[in-house]
Amino acid sequence: MLICLTASHKNADFTALEALSTADAAQLPTAFASHPAVDGAIVISTCNRFEVYLDVQTEHDAAEAAGIAQTAAADALGFHRPEALEPLTDARAAEHLFSVAAGLESVVVGEGEIAGQVRRALASAQDAGTTSPHLERLFQRASETQRGVKNRTGLGEAGRSIVRLALDLASARVDFADTRVLLVGTGRFAGVSLAELRRRGAKHIEVWSPSGRGNGFARSHAIGHVDGRDAAMAAASADVIVTCTSAEEFVVDAALLHAGRERLAATHAFPGSAPDGHQALGCPVLLAGGEHEVAAPEGCPMHAATGARATSCPVEHGRSAQLVIDMGMPRNVDPDVASVHGVEVLDLETIRLHAPLEHLTATEDARDLVRKAARRFERGTAEHQVGPAIAALRQHVEDAMEAELARISKRGSEAERKAAEQALRHFAGVLLHKPTVRARELAAEGRHDDFLSAIDALYGIDRSA
Repeated sequence: MLICLTASHKNADFTALEALSTADAAQLPTAFASHPAVDGAIVISTCNRFEVYLDVQTEHDAAEAAGIAQTAAADALGFHRPEALEPLTDARAAEHLFSVAAGLESVVVGEGEIAGQVRRALASAQDAGTTSPHLERLFQRASETQRGVKNRTGLGEAGRSIVRLALDLASARVDFADTRVLLVGTGRFAGVSLAELRRRGAKHIEVWSPSGRGNGFARSHAIGHVDGRDAAMAAASADVIVTCTSAEEFVVDAALLHAGRERLAATHAFPGSAPDGHQALGCPVLLAGGEHEVAAPEGCPMHAATGARATSCPVEHGRSAQLVIDMGMPRNVDPDVASVHGVEVLDLETIRLHAPLEHLTATEDARDLVRKAARRFERGTAEHQVGPAIAALRQHVEDAMEAELARISKRGSEAERKAAEQALRHFAGVLLHKPTVRARELAAEGRHDDFLSAIDALYGIDRSA
């Protein structure tokens, strides 16, 4: 039985992924394969993904095999949360690996780096001697499927084109050369977004990671880093916010922007916040009637944020609307952000209205190819399971035929013996054809045990033959 234990940005929290990432991936296949019920093991370990593929002895049912796999994980990893590794069995495990290799499960859908990581995982297990024929075939088919998806769909280009399209739409509203940008997220989607922002002339870019990974990303890409404690102020200060995290919850909402504006008002003085010749520290809205009051433009964002009568405000009224670009899937931005004065939201739903049709269909086309490949693999696996029994049945018929040929060889002419042999061999082929076809049909339906039981009952051929 094939078992996959998977933890990724889609189903595990940062703490679990961080703990799993510290394991020695080179030694893990050996550690897993040392379990008495495991015949083979391959491990894929990346910054956003930890997966173990195990070939488990088939006398166990799915639930027991999954339990064995999780116990093996706890032993091999010293990991006290094996429940964080979601178990998938047989066909689901195969389809999942094919999806992973094709980039369908990546932070940036269609990214090509994971395909190389899948190949290297197989090579590492081969070097360690922990593969099995079943796992070898699985990973080889995964690589073949990835190449088919790459050659037959626009998946890899579609993910990157969505970023380009979003920023092209934003360029009609803002001049990136003079724009303060807050990038929220640090995955490969963030890397693509940063490259596209720079290509459009953006110079003032900071990154904030709700998961706490922003500092390393900022250093490696030579941009500013925003500590989580300053996220609200950074969000309120930015002209453009680009979100592209894999977080399950909203990371930008109206409360964050309001809190940031209030902090700005309390800590900054802007041109126009005090009469000529004076320097005001803070906004009179929050200072409860400070002595320097200046009429604010109609529709002041601080007025909207606090509900008070604003007389001056540190928010720069000369800039165009603050633009929030949400490229998260699921969404990173709470819909209530649209209610904040001066904020415009550009989300994937809007972006995709402008996307070429092939970009919209690329992911579904790729998933269809993956599903078909998984079904072919499962049929092949089932046929492998009945293969030894079919061979044993053929041998049984051939032994009976040879015994009959030996008996008739003692009488009749040479021509008669040859004619009899030809007739018997043809009859044996006809006799075996229907059981062979039926065996493969039953295997494709997941009923190979029916065939094995039948030939055991009729001919005394043991299913383990």
